[in-house]
Amino acid sequence: MHQELRLHGHIDDTIEYYVTVAARNAERCHFYDRDGDDLRVFSPGNEVRLDRTGLSHWGNGGSFCEYMYGIDQPLADLLKPEVKNRLVLYGASYRDNGELSFSDDTMDRIPYDTIFDEGHAISNCFFFVTGSIYGALETQQEGLLCLLGKVIKRTAYVAAADDARLADELFGLLGHKSHLYLIRLINKKHLAYYELFRKLYFSYRAIPDEEYENLKVLAQRLGIDGHQQQRIRIAAMYAHRDNRAVVDEYRDILTACHHRGTISCRENARLTRLKTLATRNKIPAALFAPLDDNLKYDKMVDQEQDYIAETREILSGLLANNLRLDVAINREDIVRLLHGKRQSMNNRDYLFDQIMLETSKSCDERVYSGADVALLEKMTAIIDYFEHYENSATEINNLAFMVGVRIEEQMLRTVQRSYKALERLEEGLFDRLLFEDLLVNKFLGFYGRRKIQCLQNSLHEGRAVAPLLTELQVISANEDLCDSMLVVVKEQLRNKYSRAVNWEDHVVLQKEVAGILLRHGKLPGPFPEDLFRDVMINVEKELFYLQDLLPQIIADSNLELREDFLINSGLDRFYVEELENDYLARHGLNEDVLWPVRKGIDNQD
Repeated sequence: MHQELRLHGHIDDTIEYYVTVAARNAERCHFYDRDGDDLRVFSPGNEVRLDRTGLSHWGNGGSFCEYMYGIDQPLADLLKPEVKNRLVLYGASYRDNGELSFSDDTMDRIPYDTIFDEGHAISNCFFFVTGSIYGALETQQEGLLCLLGKVIKRTAYVAAADDARLADELFGLLGHKSHLYLIRLINKKHLAYYELFRKLYFSYRAIPDEEYENLKVLAQRLGIDGHQQQRIRIAAMYAHRDNRAVVDEYRDILTACHHRGTISCRENARLTRLKTLATRNKIPAALFAPLDDNLKYDKMVDQEQDYIAETREILSGLLANNLRLDVAINREDIVRLLHGKRQSMNNRDYLFDQIMLETSKSCDERVYSGADVALLEKMTAIIDYFEHYENSATEINNLAFMVGVRIEEQMLRTVQRSYKALERLEEGLFDRLLFEDLLVNKFLGFYGRRKIQCLQNSLHEGRAVAPLLTELQVISANEDLCDSMLVVVKEQLRNKYSRAVNWEDHVVLQKEVAGILLRHGKLPGPFPEDLFRDVMINVEKELFYLQDLLPQIIADSNLELREDFLINSGLDRFYVEELENDYLARHGLNEDVLWPVRKGIDNQD
């Protein structure tokens, strides 16, 4: 049996540490001392020193932490869903051929800012070992990798911050004369920001403006930079059960495609739908970008599309030795490029952006070598139009699919400026690029459609921003209230009513729902009885679908029956699909049983 000793303390108001020593006779260990404000953790041949600004180390060992978005996860780890943690051994590096090599140079000093920027934003571990491995340091490091590497990269105790169980798990792999030294560093300011954001996000999903202001004030008071705020928010959002399911499914599909080397039409349609679902659930695109980049999504697209060939043709005219740039690429060409950009975004085709990047780089090089500066100005003008389109597309998609989206005056002014810029290029271009496909998207819900039509009408009429902002905020508030009311109604029905709701029950339920919404601050004014009635009707439609129609749809692969219900019920398709997934999970069915009826929708996306 082994024992554990633990030392806990604080470097300052930012850094907290836990030192754990595991050994068969741990009570005899003298493993630390203090040198002024510095803490020194040591064993024969090894040392870690914590001072006011950073960590110094020499000897064997390394560092590890849970992978979080913001860390550049190696492809080899990304392809293995069971790998949860990042492991860095001192003195280890990769050769050009990809093989791992070790050296005796394991001494280094790492500032705390670097530790929490390159590793996990909140919690990072360092370790060293005595008694199990011998020889030169490079031999010891290689031995540690063989002994502990697989477990460290897969254990759940790193993320759980359960150092007792973690030490127990690792010590079991070492010899009986071994001593394991484990140092966990916690960034208290980052942890405080994470806990507040997580609490708000899990409570509201779409955080109210006043609460978001409190979050901004906390970040400013704690001095947390924007990059770390984003990483922490993404980690908290990924931790939500619903979000994790979407992102993990996205990763699993891309991983399978990467192993095979191609993406089928079915898989591409599913990836596109997951991206749209992510927008609805306010999952940031930053969660998907590392997956797309590392798993080489763009390399798996089967063939070059027509719009890619057209883009190459247009941009080649820009780079040709033409004395008149306005002839080489004209207004009509820019419009064609914008439509190509739209198609590339719809198809998730990153080759378009790669071509633009290469062309821009070529323009820079030519101007640097003495070409007319007008070449660079023309390229900059094209990029400006792309920015107008991309920024508007992001904001409009958020309005369309995100429940409780924060709508701000500056965002609306930006969309208005982009609308005017694209309309000057060609009348009706903004609608064709940004509204036409969206308004026929079958996954556009009731409130999303209202917001989009409100924005579209305002742009056409040239209305001021203030009344548009008010109207959109009212629609968004009603959407949020409807969503909250639906959750409360279903919870009350599940917990208190085992039979059909009659008129008397309806009255009591309405009072119960009103009371709950009021207590949670979700009822800013009088109780909306019309909305409550609509919610109750939708709940009845939902029960009818799950109990009567869905089993028949699955048994007969009946696309027409499902489509008829979706069209006539008025329920959002995303919501129905979530109901279907819950139904399949409860009954132990694979999602593939619904593919025959869902593929008709995928082919139209």
